[in-house]
Amino acid sequence: MSNLESIVDRFEIEALRGEFTDAVMMRDYNRLASLFTEDGVVRVPHINAQAVSRKEIRAGAERQQGLWDYFVQTTHPGTIQLAGDTAVGRAYVSELMHGRNGRCELNYAVYHDCYRRTEDGWKFAERVYEVRYLDTTPLAGSAPQAS
Repeated sequence: MSNLESIVDRFEIEALRGEFTDAVMMRDYNRLASLFTEDGVVRVPHINAQAVSRKEIRAGAERQQGLWDYFVQTTHPGTIQLAGDTAVGRAYVSELMHGRNGRCELNYAVYHDCYRRTEDGWKFAERVYEVRYLDTTPLAGSAPQAS
C-alpha cells in the first residue's frame, strides 16, 4: 500500500467515525445502521447489550435514544491501524444525557473499532463501547426549549 493510499484510507475511516456521531446526534437511525457491514456488531459491555446486524443496530439506537430528553455525543480522533482491507482503531467519546425518567449521565468512553473495506467504502464491522468514567449526578444545565 502506498503512503497516499494509507492517507486516503485513514481519512475515509475518520469520516466514517464523524458520520456515526452525526447520525446519532441527528437521530438518523437508517444512516447510522448503513455505516455498518451487514453483519456488523455493536457491543456495550457495561450494560450487557449487543446488537448484531444493521437491523438490530438501528432498532437498538432508536430504543436507547427514546429514553433521553436530550443527548449530546462528541467524538475525538484516536488511533487507526491499517491491514489491507481491514483496520482497527479507537475513538474517544464524551456523552451528556438527560433521561425522560430524570436520570442524568455524563461519561467518558472509548470505542474499540474494527473496520472493513466494502464496495461502498469503509464500514464498521464492530464497535465496542467501553465506559471509563461515569457521573450520574443531576446536570446543572438543560436543553433550550424551542420557541
